[in-house]
Amino acid sequence: MSVLHERPPVHTERRPAHAALRRLWRTVPGMLEREVAHGHGFLFVPVIIGAGAAFWFLLAGSPAFWPLFVAFAVSGALAAVARNRSGTGRSLLFALALFLAGMMLAELETWRHGTVLIDSPVTTELTGIVERREIDAAGRWRYVVTVTGTAEPKVRREPGRVSLLARARHQPLETGETIRGRVRLSPPSGPALPRLNDFAFSSYFDGIGAVGFFYGVPKKEAGEAAASSWAAGFERWIFDLRSAIATRIRETVPGDAGAFAAAIVTDERRAISMETTEALRLSGLAHIVAISGLNMALAAGIFFVGVRTLLSLFTGFAQAYPVKKIAALGALAMATAYYLISGFGVSAQRAYIMMAVMLVAVLFDRPSISLRNVALSALIIIAISPSQILGPSFQMSFAATAALVAGYALWKHRAEGRDPEPLPFRHPLVAPVLASWNFAAGIFVTSLIGGISTAVFSVEHFHRIATYGLAANLAAMPVISFVIMPAGLIGMLLMPFGLDGPFLKLMGLGLEAVIVIAEHVAAWGGDVGVGRQHSWFLAVATLGFLLLTLLRTPLRLCGIPLLALAVALSWQERLMPLPDLLISEDGTMVALAEGEGIATNRTRPPDFIYDQWKRALLIGDPARPELSSSPRPPPSRELSPAGDVAPVTRSAGSIVADLKTSIPPDTKPLERKASDGKPPDRRAEERRDLTKQETETARAASSRRPQAASSALRVPGVPQKPWKASSSPPSRTAATPAPLATPLISWSRHAPVSTAAAPAR
Repeated sequence: MSVLHERPPVHTERRPAHAALRRLWRTVPGMLEREVAHGHGFLFVPVIIGAGAAFWFLLAGSPAFWPLFVAFAVSGALAAVARNRSGTGRSLLFALALFLAGMMLAELETWRHGTVLIDSPVTTELTGIVERREIDAAGRWRYVVTVTGTAEPKVRREPGRVSLLARARHQPLETGETIRGRVRLSPPSGPALPRLNDFAFSSYFDGIGAVGFFYGVPKKEAGEAAASSWAAGFERWIFDLRSAIATRIRETVPGDAGAFAAAIVTDERRAISMETTEALRLSGLAHIVAISGLNMALAAGIFFVGVRTLLSLFTGFAQAYPVKKIAALGALAMATAYYLISGFGVSAQRAYIMMAVMLVAVLFDRPSISLRNVALSALIIIAISPSQILGPSFQMSFAATAALVAGYALWKHRAEGRDPEPLPFRHPLVAPVLASWNFAAGIFVTSLIGGISTAVFSVEHFHRIATYGLAANLAAMPVISFVIMPAGLIGMLLMPFGLDGPFLKLMGLGLEAVIVIAEHVAAWGGDVGVGRQHSWFLAVATLGFLLLTLLRTPLRLCGIPLLALAVALSWQERLMPLPDLLISEDGTMVALAEGEGIATNRTRPPDFIYDQWKRALLIGDPARPELSSSPRPPPSRELSPAGDVAPVTRSAGSIVADLKTSIPPDTKPLERKASDGKPPDRRAEERRDLTKQETETARAASSRRPQAASSALRVPGVPQKPWKASSSPPSRTAATPAPLATPLISWSRHAPVSTAAAPAR
């Protein structure tokens, strides 16, 4: 008789978890198919193209165009061949083709602009034609000038256009007139620190090759301007009209309210005082100043509703003709006029394209508020100007719009299955209260969604969060929606007839109320600095945000861990120690961190540079350099076991004092005298020359160190980006917290200081 042996029991405690993961993984293809069925695959087309453009711009060099084109053609052809097949292979080929298309668009835009940037400051006699002009709060005029010639000295690589500030009081020149004067030109500033805003990048794509100022009063040259094309003439006429409208508004409404009104209508913002600008920024209301999606949507929406309501009063006409399409066509014409008088700004262009897409959708009986329209708008903007994708304006505008549209779609989907309001809420006495409550709730939810969706980009680009922005927007938005924008729209329509005065003054009263709200909220002190973020923070957070916003299935929940990872990266960056050494881009200012303090080699550091350092690194005001005339012992020449110069312990203050003698200042040096009243011995203050052994050691050590920010990502044999200072003189070193390739000093908080000077370049 055989005995059947039973199998030993198998422990299966962990199998349910693995089975759940397997089941979850099997549902992913089905959810992806549902997303494609809903048409959400198109929503990621501008995302992938934009990622390719951003990748190209972030590369230090410029890859060759034709290899990119060949790779794009091959991947596109393979994706077209496999278009009838299902699977991830076809999607990956299509995504690769879109990514390469974004890179090619970025290179084509760079080639199309071809802006000439000067690489070092120069003082010269400049002659040019006034292209644009704008007045600031102090009454100074800033001109955008098309350069026609330079002299004394002659600039060999003349920039095509420059931005010049005339600080002296003078009769402003009109657009199209020839201007001449002695000017100081400087290259557009690069990033003050790695991963901060690169002003040279935006200047390149704005066509500005240099910035500077006039010495004295600029002169008007006699004679007629050179003949120009009809397009240039039309643009000049538009800018003259824009300047006249802004002047008319400021004359009708005095003070900051008038400058604020002119900024909303014509995008001329320089006339607003610094105090009001700062209050708007601290309170989270700065977005009102720019002609963005909010302003364009309010203006077009008010016009659309007004025209449609007016035409609906005529019953016969409303039954015979499509009133809604007529109102949409009129709103499109009004939005076009608004865009033209706004000066073709980047934010205005983006807002106009988004509004035009939505209004055209109404003309073709398509839903106007949808994520597809948002994606189509983004695709058009990226195709026209891929460089915008790196700017905070583009990112924040589309983030807020996508979040609001997704929130509206979610609310509409949930409201479809609900019953209408109960009978008590439809009573004539209760209905107005309910409508007011719904309006207030709508403003609250809109402000909350907009604030949360743009917080990531505010942290990345501005290193600050306006914690009381929600309260400020709740108080200001009713005034903007019901007083400012309607009055401004009616005033602009009546301006050709001279009947705009009362409406512009009403608009000014509303803006004065907004300024009071901004100042009151700013006084609460809700501006919280968060500092510079991790290099992967923006990419990870953006991906998480897009998944949460653009997807419809449970796959969107994958964005939550990505956002959590972004928060962890931000926290990790906050735990990193401060850089030991900070050097400005032109090499004229150096700051050393010692404990909790910062010491600089400048008695008055430039606000433009140091304010960026303060926001990015969360540091305080600098300590003034202390200059000592007492003799110092000669530095040691002994070598450490690692082969470096033996260190000599020095304080940050004395090192900064030494740096004042080794870095060319842009101001008159301080006169120093010894205790006996005689001038100090200059030879005692100068650095000694390195010995041959020390020079070789320093060169070997510098080759092992990380390079400066301007060359850290350089690839041998690959051309550098045109907005990079590739031909800069040695004094224009990039600002970087890392050790320099040929450092003036090598200093660390955790080690003594070497006083050896840098070898000659």
